[in-house]
Amino acid sequence: MRRDVTASAVVVALRRAALLAGATAAVVAGGVPTAASAQPARWTSVVVTGVDADGAAAAVRAAGGRVVADLPVVRGVAAQLPAGTALGPQWVVAPARELHLAEATTGGTGAPSTVRATLGLPATGDEGRGVTVAVVDTGVADVPDLAGRIAGRVDLTGTGAGDGYGHGTFMAGLIAGSGAASDGAYRGVAPGAKLVDVKVADAAGHTDLITVLRGLEWIAEHAQDVDVVNLSLSSYSPLPYQLDPLTQALEALWRRGVTVVVPSGNDGPGAGTVTSPGTDPVLLTAGGLDESQTEGRSDDVVGTWSGRGPTWQGDAKPDLVAPGASVVSLRSPGSAVDTGYPNARIGTGYFRGSGTSMATAVTSAVVADALSVAPRLRPDAVKNLLVGTAYAAPGLSPAAGAGAGGLDAGRVLSAAPGWHSNGAQSQYDRDTAAVRADARTWAEFAQALVDNDRTAAWNAWRKLSQQSRDWAGRAWAQLDPATKDWAGRAWAGRAWASAADGTAQEWLGRAWAGRAWAGRAWADSDWAGRAWAGRAWADSDWAGRAWADSEWAGRAWAGDDWAGRAWAGRAWAADAWSARAWAWVS
Repeated sequence: MRRDVTASAVVVALRRAALLAGATAAVVAGGVPTAASAQPARWTSVVVTGVDADGAAAAVRAAGGRVVADLPVVRGVAAQLPAGTALGPQWVVAPARELHLAEATTGGTGAPSTVRATLGLPATGDEGRGVTVAVVDTGVADVPDLAGRIAGRVDLTGTGAGDGYGHGTFMAGLIAGSGAASDGAYRGVAPGAKLVDVKVADAAGHTDLITVLRGLEWIAEHAQDVDVVNLSLSSYSPLPYQLDPLTQALEALWRRGVTVVVPSGNDGPGAGTVTSPGTDPVLLTAGGLDESQTEGRSDDVVGTWSGRGPTWQGDAKPDLVAPGASVVSLRSPGSAVDTGYPNARIGTGYFRGSGTSMATAVTSAVVADALSVAPRLRPDAVKNLLVGTAYAAPGLSPAAGAGAGGLDAGRVLSAAPGWHSNGAQSQYDRDTAAVRADARTWAEFAQALVDNDRTAAWNAWRKLSQQSRDWAGRAWAQLDPATKDWAGRAWAGRAWASAADGTAQEWLGRAWAGRAWAGRAWADSDWAGRAWAGRAWADSDWAGRAWADSEWAGRAWAGDDWAGRAWAGRAWAADAWSARAWAWVS
């Protein structure tokens, strides 16, 4: 970062609304507003994305809505719509739900941190010089270990500089803390790097999709001055990464040369527990490694809380794991975390915590170290470098949720100067291009499913390109056993395979998993004639019980079990996530 910057904005108020179905169709929902920022009940805060920001703004105004902010980074706008408004099928309308940062539940002894040693770095060093990391978080406090490290601040909350919650300061210390208050014992992983404090959450740890996107929009406008983005948040968005506004904003930064690091989430240890945006195959996703408080690597294991793959779309995640268990970093004196968990304090300036948030910050710091010695590396090459140099250990296998293995900063720094990307176009790039080209048809297809209109759904499917159908096959049918097991338990086990006569189970096993979403199989006349129309879609037992009745609609998609507890209760707001997401009981 070559110049100081400041900005401020008012936190956009959120309204709670019912969740409507539609994987790629318009979905309108809201969050819970604060008392100070509540809007009239008739308005719902949303993010509208599509072809371009101007078109999205025009669609919002045509529907009687109000544009809150332009978001070119996602080709859309933040807006308020009259409650219940649905835009045309060409627009994706995502809920601007409230996002809570996790409460700290930390503790443990005050033994010196072993993070740098585990990473293969010397106790002293000035790695990361010349590189700037944007910390998109709760703010960064002015503490001695960060003196001279803050290159700029931007406040998207309207609450002013500082860190009233304590999360962002902890991340900043892991990245660039000097260790001045501990004689170097708690030195960061890239102490020579500069930081940009992009504050998107208030003193209670609250933020929302719109505020985070405005922070990312600011980074996009200053991309020439930012090299790395650290986003230690989980959104739990149900949208495919190809359409989710948050992942699309992060991918846009990636394409502009900014390496983005995100967490795998803290819902482990089960399969399929990686959370968005860590599900995006483009971004660098970090899981959490438990060092067992030793410098040696032979006893390293994946933290039980670390999110494991594969993702619901079948991608292998996380990419690697980094130290995240009982790590020591900076306190923000007087913050919510600091006062709420005094037993986690170490000395006068430090704090102990666990979670994939910490692993993400450590990984961002190693990215900064790599760019310091090889500044011409693009994000794809940086990701390949870190993954390609990861170390193995008995407890760090892919099956254990470690991805490529443990992050090895020493090998990264040795290999970085001569590292080159092959430049080959990834399957992801081809898939994304195909899905975007067919965005309108995908929306028509999804709306037909919502409307229970099998004829319209069939017609929309036939209009999709072969590339889109092939993507559907890869994303839904060609899943590994762990994903199929997760899908069967979490979704199909109760909803799609509930027919007493077994026909729905047969359809699930043969037509859905084996043929239905495989590109050529969906359009296959045998499947369309028998499995779709004859048994699966139109059959009264399946349609009457699995699609429309209370078992699926009332519990799994819109009702209390999924929306009340899994979506709102766990994913964005409640104790199950907020008590675990950035820290863990040691």
